[in-house]
Amino acid sequence: LADARAICPDLATRPADLAREAAALASLRRWTSRYAPMVARDGADGLMADVSGVPHLFGGEAELRDDLHARLERAGLHAASAIAGTRGAAYALARHGGGIVADGRIVEGIGHLPIAALRVGHDTAEALARVGLSRIADLAHLPRAPLARRFGPGLVLRLDQALGGRAEPVAAEAEAPHFGVRMTLPEPIGLQSDLMAGLERLLERLCAKLALHGMGARRLRLELRRVDRGTAQVEIGLARPMHDPARIAALFARGVTEIDAGFGIDALRLSAPVSEVLAPVQIGGGPTIRHEDALADFLSSVGNRIGFERVLRLLPAESRIPERSFLLAPAAYASPEPIREHAGTLRPITLFAPEPVTAASGNPPASFRWRRMRFTTLRATGPERITPEWWFDDPAWRSGLRDYWRIETQEGPRLWLFVTPQVQGWSGAAGVQNWYVQGEFA
Repeated sequence: LADARAICPDLATRPADLAREAAALASLRRWTSRYAPMVARDGADGLMADVSGVPHLFGGEAELRDDLHARLERAGLHAASAIAGTRGAAYALARHGGGIVADGRIVEGIGHLPIAALRVGHDTAEALARVGLSRIADLAHLPRAPLARRFGPGLVLRLDQALGGRAEPVAAEAEAPHFGVRMTLPEPIGLQSDLMAGLERLLERLCAKLALHGMGARRLRLELRRVDRGTAQVEIGLARPMHDPARIAALFARGVTEIDAGFGIDALRLSAPVSEVLAPVQIGGGPTIRHEDALADFLSSVGNRIGFERVLRLLPAESRIPERSFLLAPAAYASPEPIREHAGTLRPITLFAPEPVTAASGNPPASFRWRRMRFTTLRATGPERITPEWWFDDPAWRSGLRDYWRIETQEGPRLWLFVTPQVQGWSGAAGVQNWYVQGEFA
């Protein structure tokens, strides 16, 4: 890059976006299927198509290549292409100017190209150049055994593939399944009931396609075309992948009511832009399966209203510190995990910042005042000693270790108290001041 800028100071550059380039190449591969039934990627910047039996449909190989370049130029793309009898020859010629190699004349067509065009390593090409072999034609008629012994079998393989001595078919990639269905109506509709009826038909077809591939939708998009050529769109998300038409249709009802049908809608299209592999479930599941379905429907309904990132669930964390013993994660994208409790580590259902109490003497205290109310200890369980995590500097834990007690009071509340035994704070007759309440049990 420094050398290029020295030659051209006004050179405009930008970082390569490999992900977008790969996506663009994948789209171009699908488009190229108009010229060949089998199209495969050829490196990070090329495509290889098997056009056997196709050129006569365009009037010949030259006409096919001209049509390809004309369409790419109209799309704002610059490309180099070549047509040859072998994959290796087409690769070499396309990356060195392009053109067409006539049948039976591969050596003449690519013989003038450098050795690097054979898809061999840079070191191999340099080693061949040092002995005076710089072009493909220099290798074409040499015996293969001495070449393989001196420069490796890879050179001989690539040479034979380019010249037709070894077959190298085009291995086209399998097309990813497209989950989308559409419906064109003979007469426009506008009533909500009619739209929901059309949606239900589309859902049955789409869910059948999803089930056939063992997939479930995580996001669905309903596109409606009005007779005035305007469009409307409703998109929903799902808390977990599914292909149940009845449960999905209920989530579309709210969005469909807000659609402006105008003078009527004459076409509907339903697609699943985001899908995931659906784990098999037991047919006729028991209450646990029904509970999971109800929870997923609830999360989907709330998530579509306020956003899935705002519906959170608690997940256990690897910490004994109460404030760090859980994590908050979006419920739709995090699987519930069982809380790994050990003996004697029962935690309150409500946890809050430590609040000081005025406690009488005793360990635990026989009575104490909290939030302007007096409580009498009826039963106590503890203590559970928790030491601060030394690798974190937490101001709330600078007082050191804590002894936690589960206190059942005579007045009813079941509280979680702790004392800092290394801190001895007194306030006259009021009693010890190093007791705190941090939670309340159910």
